[in-house]
Amino acid sequence: MTSREAFIARLREEGRSRYHHRHPFHVAMHAGALSPAQLRHWVANRYYYQTRIPLKDALIVAKSESVVFRRAWLRRIHEQDGDDVERGGLELWLRLAEGVGLDRDDVIAHRHVVPGVRFACDDYVSSVARWSLVEAVASSLTECFAPDLMSARIAAWEQHYPWVGADAIAYFRTRVPAARRDADEAIEFVASHATTVELQERCVAALVRKTEILWHVVESISATCAES
Repeated sequence: MTSREAFIARLREEGRSRYHHRHPFHVAMHAGALSPAQLRHWVANRYYYQTRIPLKDALIVAKSESVVFRRAWLRRIHEQDGDDVERGGLELWLRLAEGVGLDRDDVIAHRHVVPGVRFACDDYVSSVARWSLVEAVASSLTECFAPDLMSARIAAWEQHYPWVGADAIAYFRTRVPAARRDADEAIEFVASHATTVELQERCVAALVRKTEILWHVVESISATCAES
């Protein structure tokens, strides 16, 4: 079996080389090349992905027999859904939607979501339901690369899209430390529980599949922007 260190290094390399930060649409976004309409299209469609996150996390929680694991992973659902006191990630994303000029109710109703985005996001939830616990957790390791992407996005939006407003991009700021913490916890879990060659390979495959899903989401958004 691959050593723990080599396995972690492989996971990081597979994820980094396939992560969607390399997609031309994201490159254009960070270069300030997107129009307001394109930004709105991205925000509205990415909200659908945001709404799938607590669903897949609930499925992951349901797979575990460990009280300790469930308590820790439930934090992710709370952080996304929020409560009557704390604004969660979904609410912060809706603030972003309003900041770029979208109607909040339209975004909540997914009126702008294109079929390719819906298909990819629903496929992720279905995949998590099908995978074992360790595979499902491995798929979340795209979070390893989110802090750098979010930091670059904050700088890009502040420079190129100041009309959006600093308060509207609060979601990006919250994800920098949260994604780093979540990734550290997840990679520790995967490294400790993928105890056979077969499990290691399945974890790598789950992570690769997640990168493909994220890429398909951006590709679908980009393609429909070009059509509009």
